[in-house]
Amino acid sequence: MKYEDIKSIIDREANAVCNIPVTGSYEKAVNLINEYVHHLGGILIVSGMGKAGQIAMNIATTFSSTGTPAHFLHPSEAQHGDLGIMRKNDIMLLISNSGKTRELEELVNLSRGLAPDVKFIVITSNPDSPLAREADVCLLTGAPEEVCPLGLTPTTSTTVMTVIGDILVVSVMKKIGFTNADYAKRHHGGYLGEKSREQSRR
Repeated sequence: MKYEDIKSIIDREANAVCNIPVTGSYEKAVNLINEYVHHLGGILIVSGMGKAGQIAMNIATTFSSTGTPAHFLHPSEAQHGDLGIMRKNDIMLLISNSGKTRELEELVNLSRGLAPDVKFIVITSNPDSPLAREADVCLLTGAPEEVCPLGLTPTTSTTVMTVIGDILVVSVMKKIGFTNADYAKRHHGGYLGEKSREQSRR
């Protein structure tokens, strides 16, 4: 692969990240997560299908490791009993590039059957999609074009979703005053655990 081709992919993905729409919706999302998880004792339930599901899983584990309890819920498995993890005061973060993922639309309806007042934060490229219309807060990706030569494979879209997840994680960490000592309590092994313990002793 030529240098120019590689540089083009990097530039296109970087440009997509730089063009993520920055709105007041982020503050609303952070405040909702803080209220329901850190004040009302709920859990952040994160869900997505396919490649978006992999991003959702990463976001959930990153939230958990930084002081905000979160679970990944597979939308198909939810229909076979896994939705039973949902409790009063839980909040949901749904990720779908199209905003039309059938399994997530069904998950919204099923979730309301257990918790009628459940709040939804949605990450999507489509503000007019069914999931966006169901959202209490909608975080838009800016609908970047995929760098995949077919224009189909989730590539740029999943990069942007990951960054949006990082924005939420970091913002909530700041909101709750998460410290090195807090991090060390959740990381007992590996390099990061050792580093966090060293920093908390300073």
